[in-house]
Amino acid sequence: MEYTQLGRTGLKVSRLVLGTMNFGPQTDENDSHAIMDSALGAGVNFFDTANVYGWGENKGRTEEIVGSWFAKGGGRREKTVLATKVYGNMAAEGDAWPNSDRLSALNIRRAADASLKRLGTDYIDLYQFHHVDRNTPWDEIWQAIDVLVQQGKILYAGSSNFAGWHIAQANEAANRRGSLGLTSEQCIYNLAERRAEMEVIPAAQAYGLGVIPWSPLHGGLLGGALRKEREGGGARSTSGRSADALKSAKQREQIQAYEDLCDKHGLAPGDVGLAWLLSRPGVTGPIVGPRTQAQLDSALNAIEVKLSEEFLSALDEVFPGPGQSPEAFAW
Repeated sequence: MEYTQLGRTGLKVSRLVLGTMNFGPQTDENDSHAIMDSALGAGVNFFDTANVYGWGENKGRTEEIVGSWFAKGGGRREKTVLATKVYGNMAAEGDAWPNSDRLSALNIRRAADASLKRLGTDYIDLYQFHHVDRNTPWDEIWQAIDVLVQQGKILYAGSSNFAGWHIAQANEAANRRGSLGLTSEQCIYNLAERRAEMEVIPAAQAYGLGVIPWSPLHGGLLGGALRKEREGGGARSTSGRSADALKSAKQREQIQAYEDLCDKHGLAPGDVGLAWLLSRPGVTGPIVGPRTQAQLDSALNAIEVKLSEEFLSALDEVFPGPGQSPEAFAW
C-alpha cells in the first residue's frame, strides 16, 4: 500500500479509501467485518462512512457496523483513520422535526455525539460536511467545529460535494477565525465525469485540501460495463448511473473505445479507472465501496498499475477533460 498526507495536514492516509456505504444495505455485518479486516490487512487505513448510511429506516446502521468492528479490538480503531459525515436528516421516518439536519451549530453538536455513540469511539479523525448549507453562516459552522476540536471529539474537518467557491468561502472564513478550516474535499470525479477539474480541484489545491473522489468508476460504467452486459452479469452495469449512460449511443461508443484501449494494453477497465485517479494532481485517494471481498481484491490491484504517458494521453482522447477555468468557457 502507498500512503500520502491528507492535503496540507500531517495526517498520513492510504491511497485507497474504503467506502462503507454498502455495509448494512447490501453487505451483512459479518461480511462487512471481514472486508474491513482484509482492507486493514492490505494496508488500507482510511475508512469513509456517513451518519445517514443504512438509509431509510436504517439510517445510522453503517456506523453501527463500523463501531462493532472497532469493538473487536486488536488495534482496529487505533490503526484506522475514520471519516464520517454530517448534514442529512437523521429523524425517524414520519417524525420530521426542525434542526435534525444541515449544519446549524445545534445539529452539528447533536450529530457528532450520535455518530460517536454509534461508532463506539471517542473521536472522529475527519468530520465532513456532506453538502453545502446555504442557510447557515460559516462563522456559526466553524464555531461549532472549533468546539468539537477543543473537546477532542474531532480532529479535522472536510467537505463533500462543494463547489470551488464554497471551498474558498469556507476557508477564508476559517482563516479569519484562526481556524484550520477544510482539509479535504470529497467530490464525484472519474474519467467519465471530469467537471471537478474546472474549479473544485484547483480550489482544493490552492487551499491545501486533499481530494477524495467518490464514484471512481461512475457507478460501474468504467468497470467493464459493456463486457458485463454482453456476458449477462454485473448488476451495477444495468442500473443507476451506469444504465443511464449506456442509453446514449455516444456514451456507449465512448465506453467501447475505453474498453478496447484497456484490452489492447492487457489491463482491466476497473484497474485503469482507479489508477488514472491515482495519477491525477491533488488526488489523495479514490473511495472504493466493495459489496464483496472479491470487489475489494479487485480494487487493490489498482495500486500496482502504473499508466504510461502515452496511455494517459490516449485516455484523454477518449474522455477529454473540460479544460481549465475560465479558459474552458471564456476563450
